[in-house]
Amino acid sequence: MVTNYPQRLTATSDVTPEQSVQGTVARLMGRLGQLMCGFRGHDSVLHFEGSRVMMRCTSCGHDSPGWEISGRAPRRRYDGDSRRHLLRTERFVLRKTA
Repeated sequence: MVTNYPQRLTATSDVTPEQSVQGTVARLMGRLGQLMCGFRGHDSVLHFEGSRVMMRCTSCGHDSPGWEISGRAPRRRYDGDSRRHLLRTERFVLRKTA
């Protein structure tokens, strides 16, 4: 949308040298964590977030694509034959051989 009001086009702010150094150190530590995960693999743990489940690395924060959890439970398609699940003893027949 075009307006006649002057607008700031860049996100500049007054950054002190201390904040600049802190930001650089934070970025450097983040990259170092990613480098370590590249060498030895991610330390993934199961992470729940709302209706989503994913694997998240505890070292660098990398998230797997994960999957959605819906409110529906799996439905049973076949009831099955209850007689097949009963415990019963087998009858052995002894036969004489020659």
